[in-house]
Amino acid sequence: MRSWALKVAAGGLAIGLVAAGCGGKRTPDAAAPQGGGAACEAADGRITIATGNSGGVYYVVGGGLAKLISDNTELKATAAETGASVQNIQQLVANDYDVAFSLADTAADAVAGKGAFDGKPQDVKALTRLYPNYTQVLVRADSGIESIADMRGKRISTGSPKSGTEVIAHRLLTAAGLNPETDVQAQRLDLAKTADGMKDGSLDGLVWSGGLPTAQITDITTSLEDRVRFVDITPQLDALKQVNEVYDRGVIPAATYGQPADVPTVVVPNVLLVRSDFPEGDACAVTRLIFDRKGELEAVHPAAKGIAREEAANTDPVPLHPGSQDALGG
Repeated sequence: MRSWALKVAAGGLAIGLVAAGCGGKRTPDAAAPQGGGAACEAADGRITIATGNSGGVYYVVGGGLAKLISDNTELKATAAETGASVQNIQQLVANDYDVAFSLADTAADAVAGKGAFDGKPQDVKALTRLYPNYTQVLVRADSGIESIADMRGKRISTGSPKSGTEVIAHRLLTAAGLNPETDVQAQRLDLAKTADGMKDGSLDGLVWSGGLPTAQITDITTSLEDRVRFVDITPQLDALKQVNEVYDRGVIPAATYGQPADVPTVVVPNVLLVRSDFPEGDACAVTRLIFDRKGELEAVHPAAKGIAREEAANTDPVPLHPGSQDALGG
């Protein structure tokens, strides 16, 4: 039986989603004021939102956000399935999208010109900090994998190419003393193909970074039951924090996926990004809307309960957009 989240992602939110790769530049119908003092009101126009894999939480929450914006402002928003964080930022800066979901560690790499953005700092701003992503490492029970180090020689899905999941997967493997390129049989798969591979036995394990619950992870655990188990990755936390302080300790509650016990893990916040030239009025209106009508996003997916106003401006080292500063009263 599939979870309610998978049904929602495939059904009611389709109105807010467009096909993968079908991004588009912002096409305002009226010029929005720029500079300090812009009204906290969105101008007429259309915007596109880069989300993530269709089985992931970005996709679901992004569709809900697009509908929220379209229903409550003069903007008409659509959300697109993408490979997630790295691709989202690259295409945001290339004007293919106007708003993008990203993991905070990937966004930090982008503004610093590190990692996938080596030597090329990206000119992006944050609208707000969002809910946390949980690093979910799931393996087949017959794989012999008890730790990240045990993944040597195994068939592991490290996530879609240019995704935040792939970034974290590589860092986890490196922290455990493995070379991601040579020591594991890395499979760069989206979440749907990853779920298929776990169920048919062509994969030994997976790394996924997403909100709780993630529909495709629910699908795997429901289908395979005790033939899969989660791996505690917190022994790698100290090494991860040396790369980026944004990594923190968290717990996947046992009830999330019907597991026998809570699973310690590593969490990373998400951020909602725009280019520096995103109009201040639009930025203010969208940011304010997220918090004024957060309950509607929570109804779309429970991960949105983790969006907290008191944490909204905590996006360092990514600068907060001036319009969002106005919306948040800072």
